[in-house]
Amino acid sequence: MDKKEARKKSKEERQKLSFEQLEEKSLAIANQLVKMDIWNKTYYHLFLPIEEQKEVNSEYILNILQAKDKEIVVSKSDFTTTSMTHFLLTDNTKIKKNEYNIPEPINGLNVPTEMIDVVFVPLLTYDKLGNRVGYGKGFYDKFLSECKPNVIKIGLSFFEPEDLIDDVFENDVKLDYCVTDEKVICF
Repeated sequence: MDKKEARKKSKEERQKLSFEQLEEKSLAIANQLVKMDIWNKTYYHLFLPIEEQKEVNSEYILNILQAKDKEIVVSKSDFTTTSMTHFLLTDNTKIKKNEYNIPEPINGLNVPTEMIDVVFVPLLTYDKLGNRVGYGKGFYDKFLSECKPNVIKIGLSFFEPEDLIDDVFENDVKLDYCVTDEKVICF
């Protein structure tokens, strides 16, 4: 299956999820994450979900990170350079949706990429080898390639992996794990 087909299939499957299913599965994903041996780190990068795209509700993960007193990093996207700027999420951080309905910080303390220890990665779909398919702009591949080599990359998905994504590029960054509502998959 190529990326275009995989995106289409995943978007269609997501749209079938009710709000209750989305919340239930998002909470189950957070509960799977709690079981992982990743909580001895300091800086955790978390995406804020695009509700219209029925992304995993990361608020449950946010609550876990806050309860564990971790440093939470969120990003702002620059669509002209396909790059991301990272900010520490604090009580004073103002969040606003951009033109693509992505919730982003409009201010805050800048966090250098090399400080980030764990990245929770949004995705549309992925395969059994850890190849991730996003929306196709390359923001996360670029960001992940700038991270330190031992950063832990964890995809979050409502669905099982595809067998294989055919058209993987050299610059595509593989996941270390993908967490679903039922299990943790290690690549």
